[in-house]
Amino acid sequence: MTVLLFGGNGQVGHELRRSLRALGDVVVTTRSGELPEGAYCEVADFDRPDTLAELVERVAPAIVVNAAAYTAVDKAEDDVDAAFRTNAEAPGVLARACALRDIPFVHYSTDYVFDGQGSRPYREDDPTAPLGVYGASKLAGEDAVRSVGGRHLILRTAWVYGRHGHNFMKTMLRLGADRDELRVVADQVGTPTPAALIADVTAELLGLRDAPSGTFHLTPRGDTSWHGFAEAIFEEALAHGLISRAPKVIPIATSDYPTRARRPGYSRLDIGRLEQVLGHALPEWRVGLQRVMGS
Repeated sequence: MTVLLFGGNGQVGHELRRSLRALGDVVVTTRSGELPEGAYCEVADFDRPDTLAELVERVAPAIVVNAAAYTAVDKAEDDVDAAFRTNAEAPGVLARACALRDIPFVHYSTDYVFDGQGSRPYREDDPTAPLGVYGASKLAGEDAVRSVGGRHLILRTAWVYGRHGHNFMKTMLRLGADRDELRVVADQVGTPTPAALIADVTAELLGLRDAPSGTFHLTPRGDTSWHGFAEAIFEEALAHGLISRAPKVIPIATSDYPTRARRPGYSRLDIGRLEQVLGHALPEWRVGLQRVMGS
């Protein structure tokens, strides 16, 4: 079969190019028509959603996976139209094109659809209340996909990182190489999620005899703060010989590090529904970090 992958140059998209090969031929798209390693691919400009349906029709895939997204959380506060075009309008166009051809459509969303005021892991049916433009645009994308009525799989995830692309882990390692101390927020709690895990679970779900549809939460087990994540990053980097020394990580409050967009204070997601479908437990977040560091 042919799998059409949107956003093949992002950190999740990079891993999906690997994991989806188990299902068949993967046709990759990026906005520029080029991949980071210099290879050419299909062009898909999410700033022009009206052009995307033609690509689905021309490729005629068996599955469409959308890993493209506007993820600049703070910039989105001042770039509202672009965030909604990419995160809401474009997924709606793709979902409609897939529904017309009865093609399963996979789309990724975020913990930012919740306000972070909860005291237990968020379930798929809990009320949503995004705090900023990024979360609102991703929620609008979910609604657009669902409203079409086709076969769809929405996977909400959180705190994504990996060896490719821009993410918290790579930022910490870069800053830690030059500084003796780092100040990191300690009062925001969530679950660091490897891009490779997202890709592997996506391929596993699509490979099931009765592939599920609907909305699922996809993260490892457990939770930590950004401060706890930073400390774990340096511990694992030392253990794997990636650094020779670790900086001191000083915990600070969110109020000590103001940002343009508000972040959820607590955004752990309940993954029980997904584990039931998979038939096995997902790894603890620290195990996921160990695997990324060792890869």
